[in-house]
Amino acid sequence: AEENRAAIWELDIKTGAHRTFASGLRNPNGLAWEPETNQLWTVVNERDGMGNDLVPDYLTSVKDGGFYGWPYSYYGRYVDKRVQPQQPELVAKAIVPDYALGSHTASLGLAASLGTSLPETFTNGMFIGQHGSWNRKPFSGYKVIFVPFKNGKPTGMPLDVLTGFLSDKGDAFGRPVGVVLDKQGALLVADDVGNVIWRVTKAINKTS
Repeated sequence: AEENRAAIWELDIKTGAHRTFASGLRNPNGLAWEPETNQLWTVVNERDGMGNDLVPDYLTSVKDGGFYGWPYSYYGRYVDKRVQPQQPELVAKAIVPDYALGSHTASLGLAASLGTSLPETFTNGMFIGQHGSWNRKPFSGYKVIFVPFKNGKPTGMPLDVLTGFLSDKGDAFGRPVGVVLDKQGALLVADDVGNVIWRVTKAINKTS
């Protein structure tokens, strides 16, 4: 049932030829090219049912032919004992992701920041839309974050870009999904609960 699923495919749009580029990725949503290295990156939604703090969603570079664990292991070679029978030969070669994003954040959208008109802090890195948890206490996600990069790799803690989507009672005013830069370098964020697209720009200093 899982054949050709939980994977990233490479397709030739002219001929329709396709192949599995990387596998063992439970739910890879956003895809983006890191401009300095031209490396493909993705954000992945990981599995449920293991508590509030497992398993972390993640941001990772995608290696051609790489296997990332699903369904036999998570975050590299941590075996999910619920899955039987196991395949230890696959687990042994499972790739450890580059960057953890927190458990159940439902990180969906991904966009490289090349060309952004936002402040210098956001010049080099990735924007991520986090749809937010449905089964975690306390809630996680429900925001847009920025992961800084240096030399083609994530570095340091993520920065909040757009927040305030949860009420004090935990009701969702909105849930970020896709992220993309427009032609002016502003960040567009699709929100499938608010049913709007947010446009995030640099503050304009007004003088008298």
